[in-house]
Amino acid sequence: MTEQAAFQHVTVLLNEAVDALAVRENGIYVDGTFGRGGHSRLILSKLGEAGRLVVFDKDPQAIAVAQALAEQDKRVSVVHNGFATFQTALNELGINKIDGALFDLGISSPQIDDGARGFSFRYDAPLDMRMDTTRGMSAAEWIAVAQEQELHEVIKNYGEERFSRQIARAIVLQREESPIDTTGKLAKLVAQAVRTRERGQDPATRTFQAVRIFINRELEEVKAVLPQVVARLNEGGRLAVIAFHSLEDRIVKQFIKQYSTHAPLPKWAAIREADLPQPPLKAIGKAVKPSDEEIRMNPRARSAVLRVAERTSGVFEQDA
Repeated sequence: MTEQAAFQHVTVLLNEAVDALAVRENGIYVDGTFGRGGHSRLILSKLGEAGRLVVFDKDPQAIAVAQALAEQDKRVSVVHNGFATFQTALNELGINKIDGALFDLGISSPQIDDGARGFSFRYDAPLDMRMDTTRGMSAAEWIAVAQEQELHEVIKNYGEERFSRQIARAIVLQREESPIDTTGKLAKLVAQAVRTRERGQDPATRTFQAVRIFINRELEEVKAVLPQVVARLNEGGRLAVIAFHSLEDRIVKQFIKQYSTHAPLPKWAAIREADLPQPPLKAIGKAVKPSDEEIRMNPRARSAVLRVAERTSGVFEQDA
């Protein structure tokens, strides 16, 4: 297998996610996680000449692919930054309202499969884990200075790891002797600290997930971008989000529920729920998961969950 083939990315829920956007021919859309452009290319195929697509990504390798696409297709604008900069980036591009936004959260296959990026315990490589290798603190740098309590909290909260205290203690003891600066060193240390693990799961899985989420501020970015998107959506515009683990999906699910429903009225209230102002969002359908066939073809799709909401005429507190 060639290096290029090894780093290919299979887009998850490709048709389902783009169909959920209900693309308008001359609309303005955002792909908040370009990756290798699978969703973006399908969106472009549905846009007319007056349509426009703004793509975000932190990863320099993904941005190189996006810029090559933008050179071929003038409808594409590229933002090398995290999607939490959504509003600022749209302002700089002179865009006030959009017709849809799609986010494919988490890590991409090329990032996992490129051992040099330090995301995977399957390769012994420098412990980096930054999606944007041009800025910020690497995982090794953070592990070298973090307090034991912080290590424990990150591994517990972001990795849902029940042996987080033992792992944090082991890290602190080990780094007094030598730096934990490679994926192999961290994976070995975690394996020694974790007494039992789910069948078929590497002992380091949850710790690596936790450190990656923390280093890249993944959950904070999701929380930050959702209200920014709703404020920019035209009426009838769609928000579509693919999450890959429960922490991300919970944020998306709760956000859509909060802004698409009213809190139950007390029995003594002198107003009917039907007379309350319309919520700014309407949930579209139920959560969508990959088919058995897609999972068979791409096992990494197994945990994906797609949620969709549509902007109504209801007032949103942060409307632009």
